[in-house]
Amino acid sequence: MDSEQLAELAAEACDDRKAVDIQLIRVDEVSSLADWMVIAGGQSDVQVRAIARSVEDRLEDEAQRLPLRKEGINEGRWALLDYGELIVHVLQPGERRYYDLEAFWSHGHRRPHLTSTSTED
Repeated sequence: MDSEQLAELAAEACDDRKAVDIQLIRVDEVSSLADWMVIAGGQSDVQVRAIARSVEDRLEDEAQRLPLRKEGINEGRWALLDYGELIVHVLQPGERRYYDLEAFWSHGHRRPHLTSTSTED
């Protein structure tokens, strides 16, 4: 499974838990940090943790991949799953606005996940 397929699988796992505004950003041409970023929104700490767990479970089951590291899961405001070529961020609305990762990675090729739900304020 290549890094783009892994990113799609992670985005689908986010969508399974009703994440909002799921974005896939290809960063391999502008950074050596990873090939892809998946950024998704969760509306509560419980949902952020559920989305992160869904990604972990799906990538382990279907791609036999475990995260190299993970951060923020217990707090549930911002979860990060690092798979090497893929980094998944799940953020509550306040954190997403504050860190504005989409703007930070704006020089990468960005596209929304096709079945993602848009953010409603």
